[in-house]
Amino acid sequence: MAVPKRKMSRSNTRSRRSQWKASPVQLVACQNRACRQLKPQHVACPHCGQYAGRQVVEPA
Repeated sequence: MAVPKRKMSRSNTRSRRSQWKASPVQLVACQNRACRQLKPQHVACPHCGQYAGRQVVEPA
């Protein structure tokens, strides 16, 4: 197994890790024709409570 010969400096470590970024949440329109509010993907709509054409939670 490879082992580093020297300690990596803090600036080198941080510059390498600077590329690890979280991507923004993708928002899609609700499939309910009466609602059409933006919601995160693969989540029940917080406005109408539907997911994949079914009522899964009570609307808020």
